Amino acid sequence: MAVNPSVRPVVLALSRSGEGTAHRVAAVLGAQVHGREGRVEKADAWFANALDHARDLFAAGVPVVGVCASGILIRAVAPLLADKTSEPPVISVSDDGAVVVPLLGGHRGANRLAAEIATALEAVSAVTTAGDVAMGVALDAPPAGWRLVNPQDAKDAMAGMLSAGGATLAGDEPAPWLTDVPKAEGVMLTASMERHATLGGDHLQFAPMRVTLGVGCARDCAPEELATLVAEVLDAAGLAPEAIHSVNTITLKADEPAIIDLAADLGVPLRLFEAAALEAETPRLANPSDVVFSEVGTHGVSEAAALAQGGKDATLLVAKRKTANATCALAVVPEPLVEMQGRSRGRLSVVGIGPGQASWRTPEVSKLVSEAEELVGYGLYIDLLGPLAVGKERSDFPLGGEEDRCRYALEQAGKGKDVALVCSGDAGIYAMGALVFELLDRGPDQMGVSDAARRVEVVCSPGVSALQGAAARAGAPLGHDFCAISLSDLLTPREDIVKRLKAAAEGDFVIAFYNPVSMRRRTLLAEARDILLQHRPADTPVMLASSLGRPEEYIRYRRLDALEVDEVDMLTVVLIGSSHSRLAQLGTGPRMFTPRGYARKIDGDLAG
Repeated sequence: MAVNPSVRPVVLALSRSGEGTAHRVAAVLGAQVHGREGRVEKADAWFANALDHARDLFAAGVPVVGVCASGILIRAVAPLLADKTSEPPVISVSDDGAVVVPLLGGHRGANRLAAEIATALEAVSAVTTAGDVAMGVALDAPPAGWRLVNPQDAKDAMAGMLSAGGATLAGDEPAPWLTDVPKAEGVMLTASMERHATLGGDHLQFAPMRVTLGVGCARDCAPEELATLVAEVLDAAGLAPEAIHSVNTITLKADEPAIIDLAADLGVPLRLFEAAALEAETPRLANPSDVVFSEVGTHGVSEAAALAQGGKDATLLVAKRKTANATCALAVVPEPLVEMQGRSRGRLSVVGIGPGQASWRTPEVSKLVSEAEELVGYGLYIDLLGPLAVGKERSDFPLGGEEDRCRYALEQAGKGKDVALVCSGDAGIYAMGALVFELLDRGPDQMGVSDAARRVEVVCSPGVSALQGAAARAGAPLGHDFCAISLSDLLTPREDIVKRLKAAAEGDFVIAFYNPVSMRRRTLLAEARDILLQHRPADTPVMLASSLGRPEEYIRYRRLDALEVDEVDMLTVVLIGSSHSRLAQLGTGPRMFTPRGYARKIDGDLAG
């Protein structure tokens, strides 16, 4: 199982009786303790509802260790269960620390975590997965440094082993973790780097990851050219692709599609090395090149990168092979590799966390936040993440520091870090998304960002915008054509805003006003109201939604001609209906909607 070191387990303490155990478990795992408000005395973060909090953590991909009854955790995550190959571990521990139960994710780390906890607490680990109990091994979760070549056959192989009472061991690689498997005919377990053609439900192969792959290519090399070269080299060497530990290259190639695709297809990390680190490998190269040195500052890329990843014990297994636009080389080490040298490509996740409440935050955003090493954003927005931000490195920027915020996030990602740029609402709507790409689009001579920052992976994940949140609270005001206009003139000339207001008014759009007022800007909202009154009725419904999704949320309705600037602030979304928008008077209060035209069909049916 590939483990993201940024995603640490969280230990939940629900009661005073289990509080001490929770802190003992946290110390063992290097984890944070999240405590139930009013029930425990000490915690790193607090939550009000155990079911909701455990569910949020699980959805974000965070391993959960609950010092509580197993049923609480089961009820919490049950609605989210879908794919056991991707879900995080869930473990329950009794209040007295006597019993540890891996509930979910046994072969994604839960059994290992449970054993670690049980050893530290001198407790019983109640493992129930069949392979671990009967055979002492999890076939689909080999130890770090090993990879199952044919995972699709693991289920059938385990069934065969359980039926036969064991398996036959074979192969040319020492695999101590398999030695305790009971011996029986029927299923063969082979430990080998070599490619085997007779795999299936009666024959599993485990490859030690002792091979490092170094690659290089010309800019915009066709992915097929590099992939074909690597496949041919592996085939000629008789190696299983699963023996490859990583794809390695020079930092200049961090954003090369062919190399990125190759690592993804092989299912291994892409690791990057500076030219100086590769140049240090020159004495060990089989094919040093002065031409390559003059271009990139090192006498070799593919051979040097493979050796740099393998370390001092690595030797070249296959010297540089090349095509017109690509090169590759293989190095081998004596023992399976577990650690990673070099750095990752770096990732910037531009995320919108919604208006505020956790239930409006998408699971994808929560997962990107949990995986991030560093959180960057306006301090209030990071605070709104609540326990999900606890224990994370964070860099807070004030309002008005948007450019500095985005530059910093990109440059941190350029160092190989996994960074989340945290925005409210949707990051692409009046937030930081556009500024990130504007900086990436500029060259260094145009006040852009560094070359390293330009090579990072940028992920944009949608969030629930204030516009959507307000509309949902209102009812259905966006049922017909609508637009959004920011009334902030800090970056947009006032005359352009007025021109857009007039066009939207004439077009009879439902309008959402963002940034309606500020401490110094108080007149533009009134001017917008007056422009709109020239094109739609005085009793047009207006919704004012303040602090959406937060405990202080405040919703109210006004007539257009009664809209007053003084009851609006920067945390208020102003939704102004079209000439067709109405308020439905319901028993629990008014709800705003904009008909789309179905009334004509309904009235026609009535007339018929």
